[in-house]
Amino acid sequence: MAYSKLFLGNLPELICEIIQYFRNDLSTLYSCILVNKLWCRLAIPLLWEDPFSSTHVQNFQFIEIYLCNLNEDDRTKFNEYVNQLVNMELMANCKQLVNMELIANCSSTLFNYSSFIKRLNTHKVAYSIENWLMDDKHWENYPSFIELITKNLLIHLEISILVYRLLFKMFIENEGNLHSFEVEVRTYDDRNYYLNDTMELTLQNPNFTCNIRHLNLIFYMDIIYIDINTNFFLLLKFLCSNCNSISSFYIRIINIYKFEGTKHVEKWLTQMINTQQNLKKISFEQNNFLYYSFSSLKNSNISNTLKIITFYIIDFKEIINNIQEIFNQLNVLETIHIIYCYSLNSDFVQQIINVIRPFKLKSLIMNQILLNVELLQLLIQKFGSDLENFGFGHYKLPIQKKQQLFKLIIKYCRKIKYFSLIEPNYNNINPTLSLIENINQNLNYLDIKFECYYDYYDDSSIGQILPSKLGFLKLEFFSIKPSKLLKIFLGNSQNTLIKRLFIKITVQEEVKDILPHIKEYIMKKKRAKYLAIFINNQDLVSLKDEVKEFELYNIKVQKYDEYDESYIRVIDIVNN
Repeated sequence: MAYSKLFLGNLPELICEIIQYFRNDLSTLYSCILVNKLWCRLAIPLLWEDPFSSTHVQNFQFIEIYLCNLNEDDRTKFNEYVNQLVNMELMANCKQLVNMELIANCSSTLFNYSSFIKRLNTHKVAYSIENWLMDDKHWENYPSFIELITKNLLIHLEISILVYRLLFKMFIENEGNLHSFEVEVRTYDDRNYYLNDTMELTLQNPNFTCNIRHLNLIFYMDIIYIDINTNFFLLLKFLCSNCNSISSFYIRIINIYKFEGTKHVEKWLTQMINTQQNLKKISFEQNNFLYYSFSSLKNSNISNTLKIITFYIIDFKEIINNIQEIFNQLNVLETIHIIYCYSLNSDFVQQIINVIRPFKLKSLIMNQILLNVELLQLLIQKFGSDLENFGFGHYKLPIQKKQQLFKLIIKYCRKIKYFSLIEPNYNNINPTLSLIENINQNLNYLDIKFECYYDYYDDSSIGQILPSKLGFLKLEFFSIKPSKLLKIFLGNSQNTLIKRLFIKITVQEEVKDILPHIKEYIMKKKRAKYLAIFINNQDLVSLKDEVKEFELYNIKVQKYDEYDESYIRVIDIVNN
């Protein structure tokens, strides 16, 4: 009987638990909604938790679906506003836009999709809306609309802001259970327009953010030279007083210099940390407030909850004298991640090694070796057995020293999942092969820079000993004949399936000399799911015919943008 119920799908609790495993596998979730009503009801909320961050969304139709659920007042306001914009342009051929049949007359949806929202990133919402407005596929019946917003960027921006406000308001009114809130101010439009509505609606509806567990503050501060009474500071102050149940706090403040509001930012960031009751993970990225915010970690609340600290592109010289003291006061500290940081000198190493409380150093990735070899050896000997993310960066060491380090890694580091290195020249190829082979079992993310300035390459390539699957492979070529190196590498690694493949070539070589190798070893063998290629100043995504050809083999071509959401950064691997 129990088997019969299971077979018939009458155990929703069990099915729900199974479908949860597919939370990050959207293609499988799409299949689930076609099975039956129960499976559809369970899968739909997972698909709509965070549609703005889906890296493989090729269109933005979900925005139209959201807008179909506008209440009557907002729908009327929207159409009146669009009418006004069109009439201002005095374009007779835009009258077909007046009714906005796609939105104004759309039928009600099967689900209240806006109530499923779990994660909200302000910049990604604005980015999605702007791309939706510019997407010809969704406006085939309104060609004049595309012409209008293309020629008049101000109208494009005004419609984007209106849709942004309507969506944000809809999420609030439908009482979405928001778990993650990411306030990202990356562009001038983010600051001058979208932040206004974010601040206003958030302050008017404190319940919308009071239960968030993950808070990300991402500010490109070179665009925020403003006084302390602006929306940025008001929102920051509000979040400090309204959100005290955060378990994960991510602070990314880039390119900031001392200005009028600096001390207030320091104050509120420190207060945000001090008022938390259950802070388990904190990430610092590129910010000049490290001394105050880092020093606040030793308060009594956090000392008994904080388990993970991530430092990303941080200069340790500002806190070097406090590291040992603060780490010793964190009673449940488990993990430290250090990624592309500076001032990794003997003082730093000594402070880390002398910490009394045990913790695991799981990430140590360097742009260049600022430590001498002996200090790096000390860190590897003590923490190597726990290292999961490791990278040398631009090291300039004698071959003997390199071989010495490689042997240490082979001996101590057996859990590495992410590894980055500059592919050594042929005199040092054997230690490299041994190293990759040693970490092969766990390796999932690989970043290799080829710097070969000789017309020579050993056929015994790294590609021969890669694992059968990689989640991410990035190849960069700074060499005389990159097409030759790429062909050898891809040929030797043809037994490896790659989820995301990024290739960057920065020498004078035409795309046509590279693509045949990609097509032969990647496309025709269907070895990748996502592909991004950037050769000098040309992006593969701009070659429409080539993109269509790759799509025939179920390979999605993405824009090569190291700042875009489709690109996997080391800190994203660590945090997720």
